[in-house]
Amino acid sequence: MHDIEIRDDMIRLGQLLKLAGIAEDGAHAKDLLDAGEVAVNGEPEHRRGRQVHPGDHVTVGREEIRVTSR
Repeated sequence: MHDIEIRDDMIRLGQLLKLAGIAEDGAHAKDLLDAGEVAVNGEPEHRRGRQVHPGDHVTVGREEIRVTSR
């Protein structure tokens, strides 16, 4: 698991995947979501615009991200 620090109180899921280096761009993020590869707090997620907040956990395959704040 690695931490991704955000400045605001939320980030959109697609932006987080790009920030974490998991998705190359928005289209790649959408492909990951459409393929059912992404879960937020253990629940499958398909919306690129889903708001993710500090304390949330995002998994993509074997990658796990914990969202933290500054």
